[in-house]
Amino acid sequence: MFLDYDIVVVGGGHAGCEAAAAAANLGSRVLLLSMQIDRMAYMSCNPAMGGVAKGQIVREIDAMGGYSGIITDQAALQFRMLNRSKGPAMWSPRAQCDMWQFSSAWRQTLESVGNLDIRQDTVTSLLFENNKVVGVRTLCGAEIHACSVILTAGTFLNGKIHIGEKSCPGGRLGESASTGLSEQLSAMGFDVQSLKTGTPVRLDARTIDFSVLTEQRGDENPSKFSFSDTLPVRDQLSCYLVYTNLEVHDILRTGFDRSPMFTGRIKGRGPRYCPSIEDKIERFADKDRHQLFLEPCGRYSHEYYLNGFSSSLPEEIQVAALHKIKGFEHAKIYRPGYAIEYDYFNPTQLQASLESKLVENLYLAGQVNGTTGYEEAAGQGFMAGINAHLKLVGKDSFVLQRSQAYIGVLIDDLITKGVDEPYRMFTSRAEYRILLRQDNADERLTPLSHQLGLASGNRMRRLEKKKRQEASVKYYLENHKLEPSQANARLESLGTAPLSQKADLASLLQRPQVRLQDLREMDPGLERCVSAYASEPYYAEMLEEVEIALKYDSYIRKEEENAARLSRYDNLALKQDFDYKSILSLSYEAREKLSRLKPATLGQASRIPGVSPSDISVLLVWLNK
Repeated sequence: MFLDYDIVVVGGGHAGCEAAAAAANLGSRVLLLSMQIDRMAYMSCNPAMGGVAKGQIVREIDAMGGYSGIITDQAALQFRMLNRSKGPAMWSPRAQCDMWQFSSAWRQTLESVGNLDIRQDTVTSLLFENNKVVGVRTLCGAEIHACSVILTAGTFLNGKIHIGEKSCPGGRLGESASTGLSEQLSAMGFDVQSLKTGTPVRLDARTIDFSVLTEQRGDENPSKFSFSDTLPVRDQLSCYLVYTNLEVHDILRTGFDRSPMFTGRIKGRGPRYCPSIEDKIERFADKDRHQLFLEPCGRYSHEYYLNGFSSSLPEEIQVAALHKIKGFEHAKIYRPGYAIEYDYFNPTQLQASLESKLVENLYLAGQVNGTTGYEEAAGQGFMAGINAHLKLVGKDSFVLQRSQAYIGVLIDDLITKGVDEPYRMFTSRAEYRILLRQDNADERLTPLSHQLGLASGNRMRRLEKKKRQEASVKYYLENHKLEPSQANARLESLGTAPLSQKADLASLLQRPQVRLQDLREMDPGLERCVSAYASEPYYAEMLEEVEIALKYDSYIRKEEENAARLSRYDNLALKQDFDYKSILSLSYEAREKLSRLKPATLGQASRIPGVSPSDISVLLVWLNK
């Protein structure tokens, strides 16, 4: 059978779903191929979206017209804004989700997208002509031609599941692996390596004593992910804090001689920041206990996820150790924890558009690039879908800079530094994080996406209306002053110095002790100005953004200046055939790495490990010549 499309997306995980939807919404004829179409964007591991820095990525995808934020809001069981005790650059939204509703909502959404077809099949090989990908061949015998292929196979490429001394091929427990693609691309010169990840046991809530666990509720006034008109979660479910103990650790150690990690059967490196429980008790042997989080998987299911108890130990060891945890003495499991080893492609082989440098029109996104996490995968898929379409219609790639988005930081890190362990996004990776807050993702990115034709006109009108209202509130704060008699009693009660003369409200708001709500109580005029917008669905978020913008104004301006100064490097293009080896004034390491990685801009070159500031100065001289 022969089929013909503009773009074929291989894999129906978080990357594949966002890639297919973005390309189709832009106007390409897209086919999404998945081994299991009833498990679209399936939450193979933790049933949650967002978290530290990851929540910013989801809001960025939403601001540009992607679906991860909308579907998270639809499937949410609990919402929390993490790091509220820190500065707003660190605030990160997180939602516990109904994993089945999440997947079902994704499928319903994809089926409603025009230009998009879905097919259940397994891709066995890619089709090439003259070093260009021109389609795929499937297990069912279909030959599908396309102008571009986006590969988002997740952990399925030569995936191998490990539970104690048992192992079997698989991309997820109960699902087969994908074979042949790694070998085919390796033969074409791709650097193919392996990584390892893992997942914990799933427990039956009916066998857990919740009365002895520490309850962790959602926010009292929950927010949401999407900037659209989705609703905040109602009737939130709780998570619970749980702790291991020395007896648990001792039992786990009895299985180390059968652990595939410690016996060397697993070769791939696991995630540093999400280690297995056996790895934790080995690396942190001085600790008497480790914190775990018990999290619901669905509103109408008894299945719970034990976050922090990832393991590849034999099942009987996992169960015996669980029974020594307080509250789990009689716990039964739905499925054991396991490790999975899988292939990935060194992401330094990609351009900033996520197109391969080795094969034209082949894009890679998600865990095949060495990342971990639904959010990182979705962000890459979204960008790959956009860029595959743009190339098809003869337009320049859409590349987000590090000063514009966490997604820009993510992709730049991958293509300039590569990975030797599963990459996870953190706020510390972003040098401009006060600019890249979760609250202002729409202001940063919706106009850019609207210019592409992806973010809708409704989104732009909503954003423009919100910005006008923000400007109105800011104007009042900056142009209205309070007398000492109006403010001092309240200021002293807040623990801050009283006024000796009139002061504008914006300057008072910059005091750490003073909040916008305090000023509203001091000045009836401000209260009237603010309350005029109380009926807007984004009212609370709008006021929070105003407060952050004014309270941290000097920090924001400083970062904007730094970003503008350094962005000139990212605007200096380097030719792909630049002969670095002929420039003897470059260090030997710089010549070797620049020749191999072929950065697109001087900015990218400056971020390659081993390329020093003096090397960049040498390149600047050559560019000026």
